Amino acid sequence: MSLDIIASNKSFDGWHKQYRHESALLGCEMRFAVYLPPQALTGQKVPVLYWLSGLTCTDENFMQKAGAQRIAAELGIALVAPDTSPRGEQVPDDAAYDLGKGAGFYVNATQSPWRAHYQMYDYVTRELPDLIETHFPISSRRAISGHSMGGHGALIAALREPGRYRSVSAFSPISHPSRSPWGQKALGAYLGNNPLLWQEWDTCQLLRHHDCQPLPTRVDVGLDDPFLAEQLGIETLAEIAEAKGWPLALHRHAGYDHSYFFVASVIEAHLRFHAEHLLELP
Repeated sequence: MSLDIIASNKSFDGWHKQYRHESALLGCEMRFAVYLPPQALTGQKVPVLYWLSGLTCTDENFMQKAGAQRIAAELGIALVAPDTSPRGEQVPDDAAYDLGKGAGFYVNATQSPWRAHYQMYDYVTRELPDLIETHFPISSRRAISGHSMGGHGALIAALREPGRYRSVSAFSPISHPSRSPWGQKALGAYLGNNPLLWQEWDTCQLLRHHDCQPLPTRVDVGLDDPFLAEQLGIETLAEIAEAKGWPLALHRHAGYDHSYFFVASVIEAHLRFHAEHLLELP
């Protein structure tokens, strides 16, 4: 699969690069960004953190706003940020911000008109990592993280893919989408109006009903997040994790909201958390 470079910027002695490629899974052209730390420039294969962004975002939000490159360069961890949905004139969309383009919800759609293109789960867990590990000096030692809708994506990927990731973290994740207005709208559109089917794409339901393989997990949330009570389901996640003995480290932060100001304030702690697992001996 060929890659076309869009942009290249030196950053903390590494390189931020933005690419486009044709996705066979999504049936459209996709864009992603990768940060290669200086350790990767010597030919050394480095571990990778995949970042999944939230509603209305693209690959650019995290790379430009989170301030993650300095610590990633120090630790020798690559960063990969895909887009949040398929794009293009042929791709179905919706007038609302929380469905369609920019709102793929990291599921594999089964319903028309979405199913032909909205296979974002397989894209971020299969097609994109295969491409990254083929074209860049990046190893199969993976971690995954994300924000809001992307936090939901990161958590379900970690739960559904035992052994694929060494750790998972999330900022303000939509943890219980089958009970969230955002989630109910998206899951209903992409998967059909059968709540039983939604359970396989809901972090709380996956933890509650399955014996998931334990994985080091960190979640951070701002207590001034306007979406905390209605959309995120954090307390339900905490209760289920405690009952199941799931290794969840939950951090609540007074005064912080849902924005990238919050992400940028805590990203160093997340990168160091992942480094504990990505950089250990195989």
